[in-house]
Amino acid sequence: MCDETLYKTEGAIFDVQRFCMHDGPGIRTTVFLKGCNLRCAWCHNPESQICPTQLMFYPDKCTGCGKCRAFCDKAGTDACTGCGKCAAVCQSGARMATGSVKTVADVMDVVSRDIPYYETSKGGVTFSGGEPLLQTAFIEALLTACREKKIATAVETAGCVPTATFERLLPLVDLFLFDLKAIDADVHKRCTGVDNAQILANAAFLKERGANVLFRMPVIPGYNDTEIDAVAAFAKPYPLELLAYHATGESKYTALGRAYAPHDVTPPTKEEMQEAAQRVGAVYRPTGI
Repeated sequence: MCDETLYKTEGAIFDVQRFCMHDGPGIRTTVFLKGCNLRCAWCHNPESQICPTQLMFYPDKCTGCGKCRAFCDKAGTDACTGCGKCAAVCQSGARMATGSVKTVADVMDVVSRDIPYYETSKGGVTFSGGEPLLQTAFIEALLTACREKKIATAVETAGCVPTATFERLLPLVDLFLFDLKAIDADVHKRCTGVDNAQILANAAFLKERGANVLFRMPVIPGYNDTEIDAVAAFAKPYPLELLAYHATGESKYTALGRAYAPHDVTPPTKEEMQEAAQRVGAVYRPTGI
């Protein structure tokens, strides 16, 4: 792929966060890609799940100014097409459009600004989501562009893609942040809506290839907290991070007009997480998921 074609490759993203400290080593820029084929009950980025642009409405921020309706008479009605024009004129942040199509050049323009910080902190770029590996051509082009600029790369993935995708991208990824929700197939399907056979096969593939992998498990009481020992056993000899559940994404479900399933779940305490991590030889990351 020539440079011109590479940098014109398009994909859907919903956020870019700079100066991140928990998505891999050093100072990082995290690029969030749209689209996911899992439906984790506790997902804290529900706006990542569907690839097209979505509108989010936060009624507590609405001032009732009426600009959105003046600009588009379909705003807030069943006739809304999701064009995002109402969000563009909303000054209170009550209406927001999440997701847009960007080229590799667009993303790399932002990413490249922090190269000095990556170099001094041994950081780099992390591609997250959603499930970034679903946009295979886009993520491959992004990773290739990072390679050209000697920027270290990490990919956060739930692993529910064909093994061929991992084989194709393996030479371009310095670190995989691989989420393991559960080992038991029934528990996994109940929590995420999908079977985990492909996920476990891909995790095993990366281990066999000697890839640099950090396994991570979100711990959600009443959903998958009984799976901690099994996940830890599967991950060995690779490192495992335990991530504590938090409910900060609940407001996003309201903004999308969706119900939040684990609304009555009590986050695990610091002591509970530390005990679990010590028991299975994992690392507890207090910042959570």
